Amino acid sequence: MRRSFARSARVTTALVISTLVLWTFAPAVSADDGLEVTTPFPAVAVAPGTKVSFDLTVDSTRSANVSLALSGVPEGWTASLLGGGFVVDAVAVTSGTAAEVRLDIDVPADAAAGTSTLRVTARGGGAQDVLQISVRVDAEAAGDITLTTSTPTLTGASDAAFTFDLQLQNDTAQDVTVSVSASGPEGWDVEATLTGETQAASTVVEAGATQNIGVTANAPDDVAAGTFPITVEAQAGERTIPAELGIEVTGSYSMTLATPNDVLSASGSAGSPTTQDFVITNTGTAPLTAVTLTATPPTNWDVTTAPETIESIAPGATQTITATITPSGEAVAGDYVITFDAAAAEEGAEASSQVRFTVETSPLWALVGLGLIALIVAGLFYVFRTYGRR
Repeated sequence: MRRSFARSARVTTALVISTLVLWTFAPAVSADDGLEVTTPFPAVAVAPGTKVSFDLTVDSTRSANVSLALSGVPEGWTASLLGGGFVVDAVAVTSGTAAEVRLDIDVPADAAAGTSTLRVTARGGGAQDVLQISVRVDAEAAGDITLTTSTPTLTGASDAAFTFDLQLQNDTAQDVTVSVSASGPEGWDVEATLTGETQAASTVVEAGATQNIGVTANAPDDVAAGTFPITVEAQAGERTIPAELGIEVTGSYSMTLATPNDVLSASGSAGSPTTQDFVITNTGTAPLTAVTLTATPPTNWDVTTAPETIESIAPGATQTITATITPSGEAVAGDYVITFDAAAAEEGAEASSQVRFTVETSPLWALVGLGLIALIVAGLFYVFRTYGRR
């Protein structure tokens, strides 16, 4: 009995001593004693010859200087812990305030396919944590850089400013330096810019990020209607990403309105019609259709045109419209202004001209005056002849 009790006591003592020993050394290997290193994406796939970055967060329940160490880096690979623009070996953390560190890993171009596990070991404040990062090398995991737009073709008149909005998407695992250029047909003014980067020739597009690109194109003054290609090229690192755009020029629409001899004056009698020719010239680069001439005359005047509508005027061609102006029968002799407006069906194709119209005294009243003068002269002749001898 005594021998059994002694044996039990010895076993109990050994268990207590073992527990105390384990408890004493536990902080040196614990990953749960208030220190933790995390990253949102601890396992990734990359292509050979690329660079991958991991954002690490070092969090601690107590203030401490936490040392950081890398291990498991394959031969030929390069891995660095960066913070504040420096390679760091330790970070200072406080309770409730985490430290941010970036892990950059360069995978050589000759890296063999397979998975490698790197370890980031953090020690500080009597605690330790190990973060395992898995990098799988796969030639098909390079990702792509694309240049797209929702409006690859624009349509407008030749005097319009054409603007394209493009998006460059970096779906690779590494940041790239991007520059952009654009070109068009001879005589065109084409410019490509990095949106938000004033006067910048290039910018860095982070992995997974998007960069907006603006392209403006202006046609030469004498461009004819037609379709014109615009080529855009984005240089992203060693890669060139092209995009083909198109502009459909409908031509410019403009006209002039004048008289055959450029004299903007006419005259006529009240109540009597007077004709005035107008010459409409198509000064644009596209045909004008449904061309009409309208007038804004004084009250109770009548103005008609012939023809009422010109079906089409080719670029550089002219057409004549005759306006018949009939002043009101009660119009007083003097000068009046009539505004003539020419317009086509195409937006912006219009011209205006003003004509000074002089209303003259009617010839009938002149004849009546001459008749009265003749009667007066005849009457005087009769009087002198009859009574002159007396």
